[in-house]
Amino acid sequence: MSALIEEGRAKVNLSLRVVGRRADGYHDLESVVAFADCADRLTLEPGGELKLTTTGPLAAACGDTADNLVLKAAKLLAEAVPGLKLGAFALDKVLPVAAGIGGGSADAAAALRLLARLNDLSLDDPRIQKVALATGADVPVCLLSRACDMTGVGEQLLPLALPSMPCVMVNPRVPVATKDVFQALGLRNGELLVGVTDVIRAPAWPGEGGSISDWVEVLDTVANDLEAPALRIEPVIGEVLDALRDSAGVKLARMSGSGATCFAIYGASEEAHAAAETIRRDHPGWWVHAGTLS
Repeated sequence: MSALIEEGRAKVNLSLRVVGRRADGYHDLESVVAFADCADRLTLEPGGELKLTTTGPLAAACGDTADNLVLKAAKLLAEAVPGLKLGAFALDKVLPVAAGIGGGSADAAAALRLLARLNDLSLDDPRIQKVALATGADVPVCLLSRACDMTGVGEQLLPLALPSMPCVMVNPRVPVATKDVFQALGLRNGELLVGVTDVIRAPAWPGEGGSISDWVEVLDTVANDLEAPALRIEPVIGEVLDALRDSAGVKLARMSGSGATCFAIYGASEEAHAAAETIRRDHPGWWVHAGTLS
């Protein structure tokens, strides 16, 4: 059988509210998640032992492959599905790691999609859904890889009709550990950050046919609750946000996930590409991508 290929698209949190911290220590969230047109590429050669090799410009940042979420997802699925056919994975890594854009989660989700194809499994198979969540909170939404309102600990997904949005994504090449950001947020087990009144007043997301301006107007009323603690850990995030907010034509700029990647939305692709060129020139050490979110 010939090799199978899937892309692990970058995830961007357009909004991220921390509802609270549950008694078990996990955080309940509400986040509008979009996906970018930049992606890692994962290849599966069917047959033989399960293994992973990494290539690409950011392969060295992946660390020990034994700890990679691709292998974690594959092993968990093999435990859940007797006789699961496996093979050799090869990851072409182009997305920054520990960057708030779900690179590892997107790769794990790509692995599950590849194994589902190889084994004639539906992505709706409850075993795949269970393994996705067990692998990581962002893996279920990355498995779907389409715009969603994500709630709970990542298991509740409501698809959204998001327009194609010109964007610039910037990472200062400084890794930020998600656990450190949540620790800096400082919620105790059982503590709520969002009250019942806040939930009742939660914004209604635009429906089918909503414009970029419609979305920006609503997104401007919510924030990323992890931005402030992430800034305390890595102040360079503030420099990234300043660079994006100072660019011509920007409609909205904020941090994605737990950082350090930040994004900006523009009304036209020409504005996004011009902003990216300026930021690349002024900050040659940063990772910069101009494209679209959808």
